[in-house]
Amino acid sequence: MGYNWFDRNLKWIYTMPALLFVLLMMVFPILYTGRISFYEWSMSATEPPRWVGLENYKALLTDGRFWHAVGATFTFTAGALFFQAILGIAIAMLLNRTFRGQNLVKTLFLLPMVATPVAMGLVWMLIYEPTIGAANQMLKFFGLDPLLWLGSPNQVLPSLIIIDVWEWTPMIALIIMAGLSTLPNDPYEAADVDGATAWQKFRHITLPLLRPTIVVALLLRLIDVLKTYDIIYATTQGGPNFASETLNLYGYVLGFQYFKMGPASTLLVLFFLLVMALTLALIWVRKKVEA
Repeated sequence: MGYNWFDRNLKWIYTMPALLFVLLMMVFPILYTGRISFYEWSMSATEPPRWVGLENYKALLTDGRFWHAVGATFTFTAGALFFQAILGIAIAMLLNRTFRGQNLVKTLFLLPMVATPVAMGLVWMLIYEPTIGAANQMLKFFGLDPLLWLGSPNQVLPSLIIIDVWEWTPMIALIIMAGLSTLPNDPYEAADVDGATAWQKFRHITLPLLRPTIVVALLLRLIDVLKTYDIIYATTQGGPNFASETLNLYGYVLGFQYFKMGPASTLLVLFFLLVMALTLALIWVRKKVEA
């Protein structure tokens, strides 16, 4: 009897530990954060959380610093994704060819992706150093004026986008190269017979066939770019004058510098909904592309 019950429920018995782990490590923090967003709490052991209802949401949605963080987040995400997609596809096409030292070049190209983001942020701080940094030295070599890079409110986001593009373009290229390896040869052979040029084959054969792969790569990077925290905190900590303060950094400031756990949780709930909405939109686009 016991053996028959065990045999009938074998699939649930083996999957239950993983399911409980997911519920404990993912669902519970989300629900707990959502609950705290309706309270005012300073993490004090002597003062319990106080129910305020939707006041945290109303205050946050009328907070200019919050909307500035939203703009910085979207600017950083859009800029990083755009250049990573363009460069990732171009580099994947170049590395997909056979040439001497191909494996060495691929290995060196992937090194930025496996480096520690905080360490890379500190390295780029030295590169962007206004007086002796390599970036301004290169500009001087070409006869251009030096820039403040991380020290200018107008230049800090483009400078951070450059760091993210340098570090994570290899991931896009790697996914695109995997997609290139699965493309059929028949359309290319037919195009060669018709005398198509390399650009025509890329535009009318490679790019359409790669669209599902490109959408998947952009989806993965979208989620990751939106959550970028380590590089920005290591280089600017949201400055200068909050110019590079994204939603992640503002949530950290509210929670662990101002000890306003209610507004911080509210921001995280809204940020979670934003990420979910963008993810679902890209999944919908992917289904349309594959259909």
